[in-house]
Amino acid sequence: MSGLATFRALRRIRINRSARDFLKSAREERVILTNAASKSLLLHCQKPPSFRNFATTNNNKDGLDESNLDSSTYERVCSETLDALCDYFEELIENSKTLSTSDVTYGDGVLTVNLGNENGTYVINRQTPNKQIWLSSPTSGPKRYDFVTTNTKVGRWVYKHNGETLHELLQRELPEIFRGQQIDFSQLPYGS
Repeated sequence: MSGLATFRALRRIRINRSARDFLKSAREERVILTNAASKSLLLHCQKPPSFRNFATTNNNKDGLDESNLDSSTYERVCSETLDALCDYFEELIENSKTLSTSDVTYGDGVLTVNLGNENGTYVINRQTPNKQIWLSSPTSGPKRYDFVTTNTKVGRWVYKHNGETLHELLQRELPEIFRGQQIDFSQLPYGS
């Protein structure tokens, strides 16, 4: 049997097996594969590469535990976070002397903080299907936050690419805009 014929025969046998399992079964069935046919088979049978894996695990190397939130807990935690952020932004804007054209709106899980033309707009919204909070910052761009717990903390919204929390990012970016005001996002729910 030629290499191509062997390849075709083996391809018919394989339905939902990985290339390694397929080659193992081919050896067990005493089909002789040439090196060229084996390489071609391996290349053909491999799964396409996955560039991003958004699957969650329970533990990771940073000591963070994924919170396997049920829907009602996610809704509660998300609402508490967004409500507190809305109230805090309203307070900050009200006490600001330089942000007269600023505005805060909150509805349907979307918090929009317009800080004027020179500072831009922050949009923070719930993403229920992923159980995440998404942020669009005029300074640092878009980010997706997952609710995680650590050994010592109740829970925080963490950007997994760099480990920074939602509240830490806001604490880092906003003092420059709200000059002269004491800003402390860590005192908000899930902020520390």
